[in-house]
Amino acid sequence: MRKVFVGLSGGVDSAVSAALLKEQGYEVVGAFIKIWSPEFLECTWREDRLDAMRVCATLGIPFREIDLSREYREEVVGDMIEQYRQGITPNPDVLCNRRIKFGAFSRWALTQGAEMIATGHYARIEKRGNIFSLLAGKDATKDQSYFLYRLGQEDLARTLFPIGEYEKGEVRALARKFDLPVAVKPDSQGLCFAGDISMPEFLARFISLGKGPIINEHGERIGEHDGAALYTIGQRHGLHIARSSSQSSELLRRSESGPYFVIRVDTASNTVFVSSRHGDALAHEATLRDTHWIEGETPDLPLHAEAVPRYHAVRAAVTISDGGDSMRACFTDPQLLSPGQSLVFYEGERCLGGGIVDARE
Repeated sequence: MRKVFVGLSGGVDSAVSAALLKEQGYEVVGAFIKIWSPEFLECTWREDRLDAMRVCATLGIPFREIDLSREYREEVVGDMIEQYRQGITPNPDVLCNRRIKFGAFSRWALTQGAEMIATGHYARIEKRGNIFSLLAGKDATKDQSYFLYRLGQEDLARTLFPIGEYEKGEVRALARKFDLPVAVKPDSQGLCFAGDISMPEFLARFISLGKGPIINEHGERIGEHDGAALYTIGQRHGLHIARSSSQSSELLRRSESGPYFVIRVDTASNTVFVSSRHGDALAHEATLRDTHWIEGETPDLPLHAEAVPRYHAVRAAVTISDGGDSMRACFTDPQLLSPGQSLVFYEGERCLGGGIVDARE
């Protein structure tokens, strides 16, 4: 009987994962991961921990917990804040999976006697010969393979995704079947450490912000922003476009024609550049850094595949080629590409890997 540590979040997906594994004959241990939460927010971790304990009691499995709040604060939140300070928009969920769940938690579980770990991600693992592949979850609306693209062969060899073959509605039905206490608990929304406040409100606590100019595609100052670090390419909300009587009639006409889209952010000069043309926010090409291939070696290049430039975006045809010091992604149709965001590659159901957008062209 193989011992599996299931990362329990206090939610329904991880709870059903634990129940399915027990039903399949694994020796299951429920493990709650405590992450960092800022003091200025009302955090739900205590309630989530209690729910995880209730799930373990219902299933008759051991409950364990590990405090990774320091690691989370330094390696996920700290990294995210620093990138925003530079005008880069990272994805903290990708960082959390690589450094916390499949990093510190996985290493700890193995020292505690686990042979494998499991999580409630909507993704699947397929073994072909000696190669492990990451596949998209069956539920396309919940697929989380995008957040897992930095996993490698060792990670996949010791990981289980029990609910990857199920639709979300089926998972809820299983929770009722197993009589789990979280069967009707709502899904969590937003970033786990930010609670109910917006990202700009959260970042304002850590980044020194100052108002600065909003410049349109004609080089004209048309408004004022709250801090360049708070904005990302393609954004159209939160822009304070001036409509004062002192404006020229032409500038007033342009500023009221809206909407405007962020096309560039310069944190050094604290300037946000916008355009009334959505196409100006799009790009055909991007250079990538930290490119990672799940199945090991870099595939033959150029590679014709599909790519997802941000979570839940529609897949787009892309060609990945060697750019010398970096990889280069060229899209058939222009895409919204933001520096710091992950560009994840797919071939059918297989997630091949991905990289981080470094620059767009």
